[in-house]
Amino acid sequence: MNRTDRLYALVEDLRATAPRARGARRLAERFEVSIRTIQRDILALQEAGVPIWATPGPGGGYTIDPGHTLPPLNFTASEAAAIALALARSGPMPFDGAARTALHKLVAAMSPSGRTNAIELLARIRLLSGKGELSAMPVLRTVERAVLERRVLCLDYRDKQGHPTVGRRVEPLGFVGAERDWYLVGWCRLRGAVRAFRLDRITTVEVTGEPAPERPPPALDDGCLPGRSWRPAIVA
Repeated sequence: MNRTDRLYALVEDLRATAPRARGARRLAERFEVSIRTIQRDILALQEAGVPIWATPGPGGGYTIDPGHTLPPLNFTASEAAAIALALARSGPMPFDGAARTALHKLVAAMSPSGRTNAIELLARIRLLSGKGELSAMPVLRTVERAVLERRVLCLDYRDKQGHPTVGRRVEPLGFVGAERDWYLVGWCRLRGAVRAFRLDRITTVEVTGEPAPERPPPALDDGCLPGRSWRPAIVA
């Protein structure tokens, strides 16, 4: 068992016995590794945000909060493969790191047979790399954080004609985009209106300490994305 599989298995083992604690020695025997390896694995899971805590003394050990874990999921192999495939072909996008973490949690909560079948199905699928496919954009994580924290951005931008503007203060409202072209939608203080900024045209960006004022969700029918149709990201 490689380390990634062991980490998932550790979480599931602790979830199955919660709220009872599992001792480090018993976990080491269960996974055929040293106690020190188990301690390092538990620390890695805690640093990743998994709610595991240690209980000292006789009968103590490691415990996980069952309310913060997923019960076994009855995903079919094709359902799990479809989620993984959609993520793999999407390219760089807002919150793609969170999407991969969510996928790992879903896979870990599947039955062993379902997980194996999904992996075998994905092994029969290949993706072609598109011409001019975007690499991960350095500004994406910064803009993503500003949207989450509702903080005003200060950015330098180059429009489609190549004309630059420097130090634009933008109150982030959200994202709009497709597979390759993603835009930050925000209230531009320079223009006094909602504007869309294509992420790969933002040359530098900084999250300021200023909280963004509350504003209604952006309306994109006011000319900020001329010639582009859009729809909500929620899939019913």
